[in-house]
Amino acid sequence: MNIALIGATGFVGAALLEELLSRGHQVRALQRDTAKLAARPGLEVRAVDVLNSGNLAAELKGADAVVSAFNAGWSNPNLYDDFLRGSDAIANAARQAGVRLIAVGGAGSLFIAPGQQLVDSPAFPAEWKSGALAAREMLTRLRADRSALDWTLVSPAMHLEPGERTGAFRLGGEEPVFDAKGESRISVADLAAAIVNELEAPQHRRARFTAGY
Repeated sequence: MNIALIGATGFVGAALLEELLSRGHQVRALQRDTAKLAARPGLEVRAVDVLNSGNLAAELKGADAVVSAFNAGWSNPNLYDDFLRGSDAIANAARQAGVRLIAVGGAGSLFIAPGQQLVDSPAFPAEWKSGALAAREMLTRLRADRSALDWTLVSPAMHLEPGERTGAFRLGGEEPVFDAKGESRISVADLAAAIVNELEAPQHRRARFTAGY
């Protein structure tokens, strides 16, 4: 498949790049700073700033799907607004180009109790809250979309960490997936594998899913 990838040098995006290339997909990385990605077989790099692109839809032409690991920067004082502005731009471009969108959100919108999402719990770290609230709003906007946009949002486990690719994860929907120790966790390599699995064999169209051990 021909995949447009946004955020290919970030924590999740870099793992997605490796997973996509390892499975033989052709990747078009849309990067603000192209110098951060070295040339390699199967990879095309284009200079694109999601927040300042005049015609992002044109960059998706010929792609089978766009996978977005867009991140406006955790230290960005305008993180909430910039994340939503970028996410809206990506969704609009996918809609105009008629390509599938798989967007990586946060775990904050997962339900940890009836009517309570993780981001609203007292223990949720304050330094992550702005980004988590923005990711929750992105999901709300996707669900409210009444166009033909073919979207999927992926929420990682509550603890997303470096680690090996095991392929031994499980999928969930609106609630975190917990392991035998009562922990919700997954390696970034396994999260990438779960996302590319969804790309290759869709199970969650116009829906959210999560993954964990």
